[in-house]
Amino acid sequence: MSTGATISAMQASADTRRWLEVAVIGLNLCPFAKAVHVRQQIHYDVYLASDAEGLLDALLDAAQELAACEPSERDTTLLIAPNTLADFLDFNDFVVRAERGLARAGFEGQLQLANFHPRYQFAGTDIDDVTNATNRSPYPTLHLLREDSVSRAVDAFPDAEAIFGHNIQTLEALGAAGWEALNVGPGSAR
Repeated sequence: MSTGATISAMQASADTRRWLEVAVIGLNLCPFAKAVHVRQQIHYDVYLASDAEGLLDALLDAAQELAACEPSERDTTLLIAPNTLADFLDFNDFVVRAERGLARAGFEGQLQLANFHPRYQFAGTDIDDVTNATNRSPYPTLHLLREDSVSRAVDAFPDAEAIFGHNIQTLEALGAAGWEALNVGPGSAR
């Protein structure tokens, strides 16, 4: 990303699937991910350009497409942007604009936006704190979720508020070397 090399859509999608399977599902960082993955209801969309304005348009297009599909066909979308927003602070600023754009486009109450980034950093943590890995993906990624699906999943999960604490414990037990050993970064799906 910062080297100036561009990543192909095939590589970005494959790396993101590997991250989802090995880290998110494998470590149970999101107990809701496995079901939609097994039912093949996750749509992987890749934005290859390097400009953030185009990414906002791509996000709005992805939101329109998701809203037009039946949840049984496509319940969620991961919009992967391997060639833009390599700096986490720029990405974080973009997420705020993206949420406003989704609301202006009429998706408030219908879709939620989650976000992941290779350099994700929670406020108050050091950049190398392993707990940041709960939101670290191979590439900048915007995750569109249906609000109805999120509500059903949370209702079905006995203690959804405990997920964050569980994730922190999991990553602290795994440690930085354990996270690195998962090999879920760029180019990992070879």
